[in-house]
Amino acid sequence: MNKLFLSSSFVDVAEFLEPFLGEKIKDKTITFIPTASIPEEYKGYVENDRKAFEKLGLIVKELEVSTASRKAVKETIEKNDFIYVSGGNTFYLLQELKKSGADKIIISEIEKGKVYIGASAGSIIMSKNIKYIEKMDDKTKAKDLTDDNALNIVNFYTLPHHTNEPFKNSVEQILNQYKNQIELIPISNTQVIQVEGNKTSIIGNK
Repeated sequence: MNKLFLSSSFVDVAEFLEPFLGEKIKDKTITFIPTASIPEEYKGYVENDRKAFEKLGLIVKELEVSTASRKAVKETIEKNDFIYVSGGNTFYLLQELKKSGADKIIISEIEKGKVYIGASAGSIIMSKNIKYIEKMDDKTKAKDLTDDNALNIVNFYTLPHHTNEPFKNSVEQILNQYKNQIELIPISNTQVIQVEGNKTSIIGNK
């Protein structure tokens, strides 16, 4: 059963993780993939999320898929208890996941029941295609990305940072452009989409 915790900003919804999992997570390991942040000027959110995981008692194992070997990518993702993919540029993230083969390994691990935690870009890539996010993320940062097809784990399209600056205007533009074409689920920084098999729920405050 697929089990996903899809956020805009993990640090803002960290309190909901353990209740969602229904188990103690202290001393468990998490593969921490910060790759999406590489082309971004501001990266503070990555460190904030890392500290939030450590505060929960998780052992953070960083995996930079853009530089790690294919062997390291496979072994790290398969070995650790949970998978986390940070925010940043969604197009660059997808490019590097495909290049490294991490996309297929993540899909396989999710299908086996491993819990996946996403923040912003890390949540968006669970959709079938990421073209809808062009107004939020600069596609030119991913020169080697040949198509926008993503991991296709969920049948909806996460739209993070709803009502939050500096993305408020771009989120509204995306909503207006795509609301009648695809199933968008907008969430604020203090909300999280929880997926368990066929059940999807949103918790937190708008």
